Amino acid sequence: MKKQPNNDEQDMVISYLTIRKAVGVLGIALPVVLLLGTCLISHCPCIRGAISDYYYSMMSSYFTGTLCAVALFLFSYKGYDSADQISTNIAGVFALGVVFFPSNMGKNCTECNLLFLPDNCLRNVVHYGSAAGFFFTLAYVSIILFTKTNKDKPTPQKCNRNIIYKTCGYVIVAAMVLIGILKATGIEKVLNAYRPTFWLESLALWAFGFSWLIKGKTILQDE
Repeated sequence: MKKQPNNDEQDMVISYLTIRKAVGVLGIALPVVLLLGTCLISHCPCIRGAISDYYYSMMSSYFTGTLCAVALFLFSYKGYDSADQISTNIAGVFALGVVFFPSNMGKNCTECNLLFLPDNCLRNVVHYGSAAGFFFTLAYVSIILFTKTNKDKPTPQKCNRNIIYKTCGYVIVAAMVLIGILKATGIEKVLNAYRPTFWLESLALWAFGFSWLIKGKTILQDE
């Protein structure tokens, strides 16, 4: 006879599922809300060069608040074993690094900026290092940790979810590598009008968010 979970176990399951869904929604919504917010609230329709550039816009509070919320959720997420907890804690630290060490001010849409900070090389390096660490850690979580199973033979739905987890993880890695190549080769400046970094970062955020929504059993649940 199958053992029924007690109320505490059920509450814990619901809590973890809620955290996963919340992280997923925040990740997916971030670039969309930043873009629409600057257009509708500050009437500044131009797209900034990177997600981090919105720190200087009217949407600064939303940008920092969202990343702090994601960090909080990641710190509170325990997962199935120590690897889950360590990985999400590291991702949470990187998320806070992105917030507390803002990048140097971008060159696009500066007429719409509400905040101004002098450029600082060290702060800029810490920011981009934190951003890269954040995304690569989440890619590891999606590819390696989310695909684990405690069953000898995964269910068909679990196999389908694993395909999505790995796809999302590799999309994040590919986006980060492409951003690095664009910056290292100077191609980013050539394609500046198309804001390649912003769209690649958005793609990485959508992949990250979608994988966490799936982990939160939004769709593709087992029977």
